[in-house]
Amino acid sequence: MHRLLLLLCVVIGSSQLVSCAVNPATGGANVVLATSSALDDIGLEMYEQLRQQGAFYDDPEVQAYVSGIGQSLVAVSDMPDATFTFTVIDNPAINAYATPGGYVYVNRGLLAYLDTEDELAGVLAHEIGHVTARHSARQKTARTTSKVLSVTTLILTGSGSLAGAADTYGAQLISGYGREMELEADSLGARYMHKAGYNTDALLEVIGVLKDQERYQRSKAGQTGESIGSYHGLYSTHPKNDKRLQQVIRTASQLEEPEKPLVPRKPIRHFLNGLVFGESIQSKREDNRFYHNKLGFTFMQPEGWTVSTSAENITAADPSGAMSLTVSLSRMPAEQTPEAWLKSRAIGTLTDPKTLEQAGLTGYSAIATANGNHKRLAVINFNGLAYQFEGAGADFSSSDAIIMPIIESFRPIHPTEKQVGQGRRIEFIQVPRGASIASLAAESKLPDAEDQLRLINGLYPDNEP
Repeated sequence: MHRLLLLLCVVIGSSQLVSCAVNPATGGANVVLATSSALDDIGLEMYEQLRQQGAFYDDPEVQAYVSGIGQSLVAVSDMPDATFTFTVIDNPAINAYATPGGYVYVNRGLLAYLDTEDELAGVLAHEIGHVTARHSARQKTARTTSKVLSVTTLILTGSGSLAGAADTYGAQLISGYGREMELEADSLGARYMHKAGYNTDALLEVIGVLKDQERYQRSKAGQTGESIGSYHGLYSTHPKNDKRLQQVIRTASQLEEPEKPLVPRKPIRHFLNGLVFGESIQSKREDNRFYHNKLGFTFMQPEGWTVSTSAENITAADPSGAMSLTVSLSRMPAEQTPEAWLKSRAIGTLTDPKTLEQAGLTGYSAIATANGNHKRLAVINFNGLAYQFEGAGADFSSSDAIIMPIIESFRPIHPTEKQVGQGRRIEFIQVPRGASIASLAAESKLPDAEDQLRLINGLYPDNEP
């Protein structure tokens, strides 16, 4: 039957490489839009960028614990011999992701809201299901350095804005693959949980916990007008009311005998006690400087200027909007100099060339003129990445006198600037008899303490201990 399915796979006219592959999880044939090795390369590149940028949560015990649960699920999956890498990301956003090549990431912020090992297994099993079902290969995936960088930036920042990553793997990674593929990942995840000895009902429970978090964020966004991000596997309805989701998960656990006996539900408090909650480091922002803690750089921010960040770039602008400086990232080949890099990409005639040497970094700058318009261009090599600067203004001469010093002020964040203050940490306590959320919140320094304590303890929106 599989052979017949392979024969029926055809290539529809397209400039994109299309092939057909057997899905290891379902046994069916899928048309895929990228080769397995190409996708694995994307996953490895993302992993290395996240590692180099210090995105991994610095707690070996927590990392080993999460990895151990993940590997036990892989062992009973449809790809037991594949290499999977499980990593906790130092990010307060509530999400988890799987990238090609078997790289599974869980944000530290998600761990804070879990109660049992079964729930953590449910999160990991869902992500493993995305990998074994080859969801990334079945989507339109473009392998360009800029888009890979956009994905890692989304992971680092937890940005809920996906406009800059539309039609890329990043949008699917953060917001989900769509109803059918998310259900398939839940079905496969439930099967892996069952075979590994975990209670599959925990998958419904953890989705409920995450849905409560989304409801809370939506409520706060309604008050402030801000957009929200949400866990990528969530649906529009609560799992208590989602009959199809319940059926998919419970059916999967009835198909076969577990390979391991069902283990009693194990709290994970001993691993979460002391876990950083919220922002891990309070940014030290000296007067007139912008700091990007995750990427590790800083530059001068003139008085009155605003700096905004997105998945694609960072933009600094003066109060009037008459001048601006945009910073974006791409990979710089090791054999290429900043001068050669800039000249190969600049449009127009280049004048006023400058070699940049600042804080141990090298770069190059020039003014590009095209159709009578002038722009200040620069590139600085930092951690193997090309930081590209593009400045412009209504009065270019006056603007350049301000923009060029900003570029020249770009440098790595000093170690003393990185470690300023400690974030909050989770501590488990025995609640006194008769205590209420209101009384506990009165002693807490958390912002919006009542709602946060309910969310952390599974009591949202109005339950009591």
